[in-house]
Amino acid sequence: MTRSRLKRLPEFDSVDALVKFFETHDLGDYLEQMPAVDFDVDIQKRTHLFVIDEELANKVTEIAQARRVPSETLIEVWLREKVLEQAPATP
Repeated sequence: MTRSRLKRLPEFDSVDALVKFFETHDLGDYLEQMPAVDFDVDIQKRTHLFVIDEELANKVTEIAQARRVPSETLIEVWLREKVLEQAPATP
């Protein structure tokens, strides 16, 4: 017969001690003793997806690889430049 043995979570003097403990122990053995945590997440940045032609996407990918940057970064930089060109000049 297998008996479930509840391991008692020690008390810690610091967060560093807690982290060090869990580097060598399985958190799953102590889940029953963990306090409930409630928090809010306020995401400020959104990602928008746009469809582009496959041939154009391939060319952008080639250029991005040559520059050693992700395609998404290159596209964002180029779009930002174009948008700023179109923005009305402020007095």
